[in-house]
Amino acid sequence: MTETTENALEYVLQRGGGALAAKMGIEFTEFSLDRAVATMPVEGNTQPAMLMHGGAYVVLGESLGSMSANLWAGPGKLAVGVDINATHTRSATSGVVTGVCTPIHLGRSMTVHEIAVSDEAGRRCSTIRITNLIKDMPAS
Repeated sequence: MTETTENALEYVLQRGGGALAAKMGIEFTEFSLDRAVATMPVEGNTQPAMLMHGGAYVVLGESLGSMSANLWAGPGKLAVGVDINATHTRSATSGVVTGVCTPIHLGRSMTVHEIAVSDEAGRRCSTIRITNLIKDMPAS
């Protein structure tokens, strides 16, 4: 285990999830190779009918899945999303939603993660699957 994986949550909290994750209010609360968890407020992330926007679920899922894939990829490597899909089964209307990301496949060149997004009552709202390609970090 590298120092990055041992202190993964601390690393993510210092690095941040990027500008979009910050605008969406995403907060990482748990982060390891086996499981990553983040929350996101419903308020500010709704569509005109005041329901959580489906794209907001996907942003949460991609943030968790891509960050998890990059942790797996390790130093000198970069994980980039090549496919993402989502099935929305419920609409959150208030509070926060929680995304729980778990690996389905961790390979040398590809990862697949599933992200289950639930409302505060624990009801699943969306299931997201993301596939990331692992490649060498581009030369700077």
